Amino acid sequence: MNKTIKYLGLLLILPLFTVALTTNFAIDAEAAKGQGVPTKSYGSKTQVCGDRLCSQIPGGKEAYESGNTSTQTAVPPKEKPAMKDDHMKSEHMKDDHMKSEHMKDDHMKSEHMKDDHMKSEHMKDDHMKSMDAHKESSGLKLSRANVPATIPLHHGFYDGGDVYYIITDASDPKHADVITEQQGWKVELAPLLANAPEEALSTTYFFTNGVKGDGIHGYQGQVFTSTPAQPEMYSGLTSHIHVTWIDASKARLLMSEEDILSAEKAGEIALSPLPVVINMPQIVWPDGQMMVKEDKTLTDTTPYGGGQVLDIDTEEMTVTFIAHRGWGPDGRTIYYIVTDATPSGPAEMMGVVYSPTSASLLGNSAAVDLFQFMNGIKGTGPLGFQPGIAAGAPGDENYSPMWRIFMVGWEDPHSAKLLETTGDINYYKQAGKLQVNIAKPMDSDHIVNCPFIDPFQ
Repeated sequence: MNKTIKYLGLLLILPLFTVALTTNFAIDAEAAKGQGVPTKSYGSKTQVCGDRLCSQIPGGKEAYESGNTSTQTAVPPKEKPAMKDDHMKSEHMKDDHMKSEHMKDDHMKSEHMKDDHMKSEHMKDDHMKSMDAHKESSGLKLSRANVPATIPLHHGFYDGGDVYYIITDASDPKHADVITEQQGWKVELAPLLANAPEEALSTTYFFTNGVKGDGIHGYQGQVFTSTPAQPEMYSGLTSHIHVTWIDASKARLLMSEEDILSAEKAGEIALSPLPVVINMPQIVWPDGQMMVKEDKTLTDTTPYGGGQVLDIDTEEMTVTFIAHRGWGPDGRTIYYIVTDATPSGPAEMMGVVYSPTSASLLGNSAAVDLFQFMNGIKGTGPLGFQPGIAAGAPGDENYSPMWRIFMVGWEDPHSAKLLETTGDINYYKQAGKLQVNIAKPMDSDHIVNCPFIDPFQ
């Protein structure tokens, strides 16, 4: 194709080149005559006879020199019409060629446009598929959103029966440190628990001497005054009373509050209440225990309900909880377990102990705000949306395991964003994007015992 175009172009140029040569030489000859410049002969076609070429005069140079030119008219060279026709044909050929090239270009453009349209349609299809896939899979996918947390069990007594429990928090740093060392698992300091009202507490007796055993101070196990079987009295939060034998050599095992009060009345022991509150949720009690989850396989999307305990081992003295991932007030990662709650509806849904005495904490500083989401980004929170955000975390002065629940709802769930701090919540609330209201399930006060723990210790 390129060779053909070059060839046609050469055909177009040659006639024009010939005309230009002839004309230029005629002008140069005429100028030479006027200026005394010698002329050169280029043959009969280029000899000059006056104002034209001799070849254009009938009779040629002889007729011109004889002066017999009065009736003679110049005859255009025979080649000229042919050259003009050829030129016109060549121009037509050039036009046809150009049209052909334009048609080819238009065809190519059309094909490209068709290809681009097809690509655009494919891109549109891919985009729609991507959007559909996003809609199907949209949500917050935290890694390790649910992990097992194995916690030491302690043994104690209620009314002569066995109680197995855990210790997660203490209001006093000394007791937090002593228990941490004794059980080899960290007890969090929660100073706010000291503010809990009496009606939110049960009573536990700790022995400071007497019969050797596995109790917190190295003696017999603690004695409880209630269990979850007595919901109107039970609380995971316990007030702290020390029991000291007057004559340790006469110590014997005391397994109920009635035994303790009888020994005190007999002058055998002294009781010393301490301003210390300890979180000691019961796992097993006479004729009862916490629900054990049937499906023990944990994934990042394990349902929140159906139990919070994976295993109870009273021989190895351990209990394994599900630790749920969430955020502290500043966006740090936290894990928490759930042991008890009020009212009964949420407690049953989560598979934990129902503890109505905790409702007295609703307006008390011993409880801290925990924000849970009721719409927006799907996730592993208790209601199926993004994980919650706590107003305090371990190490903070305002940390407490007792949580006052607030429900967070987006005005437009489709515009929901991932929130990680209490500052995020406050910002969007002030902007009118969020509704934040205290939870009132079953039209009741809602408090949950959610100790924050390190599941990897």
